[in-house]
Amino acid sequence: MQASFPGVVISGSGLFRPADVITNDELVTAFNAYADRQNALHADAIAAGTHQALTHSSVEFIEKASGIRQRFVLEKSGVLDPTRMYPRFEPRGDDQLSLMAEIAVDAARQALADAGVAGEQVDAVICASANMQRAYPAMAIEIQQALGARGFGFDMNVACSSATFAIEQATNALRCGTARCVVVVNPEITSAHLEWRDRDCHFIFGDVCTALVLQRADDVPAGRGFEVLGTQLVTQFSNNIRNNFGFMNRAEDRDPADRDLTFYQEGRKVFKEVVPMAAAHIEAHLAALGQAPAQVRRFWLHQANQGMNQLVIKKLVGADAGSDVAPLILDRYANTASAGSVIAFHEHRSDLQAGDLGVICSFGAGYSIGSVVVRKR
Repeated sequence: MQASFPGVVISGSGLFRPADVITNDELVTAFNAYADRQNALHADAIAAGTHQALTHSSVEFIEKASGIRQRFVLEKSGVLDPTRMYPRFEPRGDDQLSLMAEIAVDAARQALADAGVAGEQVDAVICASANMQRAYPAMAIEIQQALGARGFGFDMNVACSSATFAIEQATNALRCGTARCVVVVNPEITSAHLEWRDRDCHFIFGDVCTALVLQRADDVPAGRGFEVLGTQLVTQFSNNIRNNFGFMNRAEDRDPADRDLTFYQEGRKVFKEVVPMAAAHIEAHLAALGQAPAQVRRFWLHQANQGMNQLVIKKLVGADAGSDVAPLILDRYANTASAGSVIAFHEHRSDLQAGDLGVICSFGAGYSIGSVVVRKR
């Protein structure tokens, strides 16, 4: 006899958005000033053919390549300084709330208010992010304490799929009875790991934090939230998106002039390989639940590239479905790593009617793909 598991509901969501915005115009101006400065410093080597000159970026290049028009960042002056090209953060003492925990607590409190849940009712906190501020103590435990939550917390990282992978872990905990209320937070301080000096990727990321509250269905009033019908995860190893920055770097005696070891990718390969994987994954997940893509009211997809999302949707529904079916938020937020699909869900869910189906799906380094099929209650 098949076991019966309690229902799970996404009962609230929250979004922390930084005050600072960097437009494409500002970004291009800073990058081109940096490129000119570097080319002047290496003029002799460039003339001798032993050093490659840096090429200017442009607004047209950025928008054609990605669909991104701006991004939110926690601190913009350092990013736009051609002599620096990364943000300026003030160091905090160990007795102070860390920056990542601060933005996660903000988003989590919004989500708890949306769900009508108090911090002390939370049994678990999962901090799922593409990059953690530190290895330990876990960011989730610091966030748990700040929220006044009980139970346990842990960190997890599956790059841009961290949020959907965390939703599955939260769903499993609720179904097996180890928790009745779980908060998932996705603090993404991408400005600190983006290589702003690389023309091919300097425009990609933005900072943000999202949060979701998941509860046992019998604890949520009828008609509220989204029932989780199923989750599905898959990973397949690829070298095409990497972040090699870590504690072992200092033991490798690298040349200080080497390129930053944080984010870099083979963008064309990623596009070509991930699009069919993501579309097939979503279609198979829906089929396992007795559903078809045409029955889905809304797809909240990972927000990495406008062309990528359009092609995934075209493969699923056979046409350009438009922003109503697959809303795009990356034009304003840029790629926010694991938070992107959750931002789309947070901002584009209120118009759904009871019984409407939706899919939250992320895809990223690994490769990793996670999908969450939900139904409006």
